[in-house]
Amino acid sequence: MKKRGKLDTIRGSLIGGAVGDALGYAIEFWQEDQIFHTYGSDGITEYALVDGKAQISDDTQMTLFTAAGILVGDTRMNMNGNGDKPRAYVAMAYQDWLKTQRSDIHGMNPYKRHTREGEISWLLDVPELYALRAPGNTCLSSLAQRGCGEYVDDFMKNPVNQSKGCGGIMRIAPLALRFRLDKTQSEMLDSLDMEAAQIAAITHGHSLGYMPAAVVNHIISRILSSTPEMTLKEIVLEARDTAARIFAGDPHLSELTGIIDRAIWLSENGGNDLANIHALGEGWVAEETLGIALYCSLKYQDDFSKAMIASVNHKGDSDSTGAVTGNILGALVGYEAIEEKWKNHLELSDVILEMADDLCQGCQMSESGSYPDPAWESKYVRGRRYPRMS
Repeated sequence: MKKRGKLDTIRGSLIGGAVGDALGYAIEFWQEDQIFHTYGSDGITEYALVDGKAQISDDTQMTLFTAAGILVGDTRMNMNGNGDKPRAYVAMAYQDWLKTQRSDIHGMNPYKRHTREGEISWLLDVPELYALRAPGNTCLSSLAQRGCGEYVDDFMKNPVNQSKGCGGIMRIAPLALRFRLDKTQSEMLDSLDMEAAQIAAITHGHSLGYMPAAVVNHIISRILSSTPEMTLKEIVLEARDTAARIFAGDPHLSELTGIIDRAIWLSENGGNDLANIHALGEGWVAEETLGIALYCSLKYQDDFSKAMIASVNHKGDSDSTGAVTGNILGALVGYEAIEEKWKNHLELSDVILEMADDLCQGCQMSESGSYPDPAWESKYVRGRRYPRMS
């Protein structure tokens, strides 16, 4: 595995996820005969633009809010010396995302926006995020229920439903991108994998709804740890074995490890992509999204574009399978290696890159330090978008 700078890897993962999301969103809910009749035998291979933009879906929206919550928590820990687990701030950030699905930016209470009363995300100042892009009913209903309930520390032990939909796995990448662990920190990586599962469990209470998020976190964490001696297949196998250990005793664990093994085997069998993806499922549930993403990432680990195209051209949840494939493979190849055609016209690419840069930098301020960072303070202390110089 080629060693690259952290920023290139982090940008690659966030932009890669948005690329797969935007490519797949155009054909989400389409049957295969419609896809191939409309776009030809290779399916969709270029963005389908709307008003000149390749639109992102709720997958990338929620990924951005995941990152915002993580960075608010990171900032409070640095500046106050104490703070809650990332899941607590991410849960608050998801309540902010829920507001974008219920209102437009002009309908937000300006007093609350300026005082951050119950709101933590500077993303609420981004007008384009107030867009309904086929948000998952499970995410909407579970967040509404969480918002009316009491504080929860352990979301896995306090499930809001028994959904194993893919709404938890498709937004988890920022956790690994922020808390970068080296190869010696295995015990800490176990905890981070479990934190990924907890974040997915905010909205998805079935163990197959949250265990796959831990696997994706582990894979991206290992890619980031700069271990050139590990191949992607070895990383996937390690992620599978780690999940088997930390979730030992879960009645659905064999289904998770089984689909990982099947994805590895199919990626090496030389078969037709569509037939192999059918053997893994449609991606509406999290373990199938994981399986399809692993298949495409492993088979096309040296060709980002082929992986993106394969990951979305099927009758299932195309934007989510594309997003998770892009998160993994974008981290593997890096931002600079992604073809320009995928970067051009991508909706909110400036915001996505800004968030990637913030995940790379982290909070540099501290309670006792004197380092000033007005942009960071605006975004992650006051919850307001900082005007960027053009």
